[in-house]
Amino acid sequence: MGLARYRRELGLAAVYAALLAALRIYAPGFFHEQFHGLWVAAAPVLVAAVGMTLVIVAREIDISIGSLFSVCGIVAAVAAKSGWPMPWAAAAAVGAGMVVGAVNGALVAFAGMPSIVVTLASMVILDQGLRWARQGAEVSGLPADFQWLGFSQHGGEWLLMAAALGLLVIFAAGTRWLAAGRAVYAVGCDRESARLAGLRPRRVVFGVFVLMGALAAVAALLNAIRFPHVDASAGRGLELQVIAAVVVGGTAIAGGRGTMLGTLIGVALLVSIAPALTFLHLQAQWERAIQGLIILLAVAVDGLRRGR
Repeated sequence: MGLARYRRELGLAAVYAALLAALRIYAPGFFHEQFHGLWVAAAPVLVAAVGMTLVIVAREIDISIGSLFSVCGIVAAVAAKSGWPMPWAAAAAVGAGMVVGAVNGALVAFAGMPSIVVTLASMVILDQGLRWARQGAEVSGLPADFQWLGFSQHGGEWLLMAAALGLLVIFAAGTRWLAAGRAVYAVGCDRESARLAGLRPRRVVFGVFVLMGALAAVAALLNAIRFPHVDASAGRGLELQVIAAVVVGGTAIAGGRGTMLGTLIGVALLVSIAPALTFLHLQAQWERAIQGLIILLAVAVDGLRRGR
């Protein structure tokens, strides 16, 4: 019974293992040259995917995450370059993310607007505002304690992965054992039944969007500290990658079902596509198309399961 509960995750893990086995046979250089770096690059995506899991479980969507990711990275970099201590620069980025998440959440939860419309508008506003403010220019000349938080690259990489996995474990435990976490599932399953049971669905949805904003900011920070400069377009395309990973990981697009374990495996699979294509001597330009196809297949499979 316990394993049956994770049937989707086990199947996805088997697919990922098959991909790694194929790479081991046909492109053994992948493990020497790319595997460690792949997980370092995947850490920010994983943190963002944790937030997206909560949003989709609550039967909402947030497509502004890529633009918010870019904005929060720039906020942290500009603050650090202006002489702010690193904790304050990080707090500024997280604060900016939470403010945007709160605006999105208020419009969705209390104004009753569709989340896809609200976050589409947010995406455009953030993207165009950042383009106007930076004119596409990156932030360079950062202080020494910004890159890898002052650690060596080796130490910083392990810190990065540990932080991402730590957040995943915290939210996995919270959604399973805490009342607030279970409330997200209840609201995603049936909002009216959750209300009749004494929950406040509007507050739950609002809180989920605030958490999404905070986690998008943390993800942006984890990405920004990897480089000597911060690119204003760092989050471009992130929304597709994150939503694909979450849906492929078994989170129902109709809400009410999903696990952080599935999200972890979904991220691992999705971020491996581009390097796998390269090492298998296939065209890497197909990455986005494959991600879109995987989303369609995952949604179709989920629809068939709900129909049965």
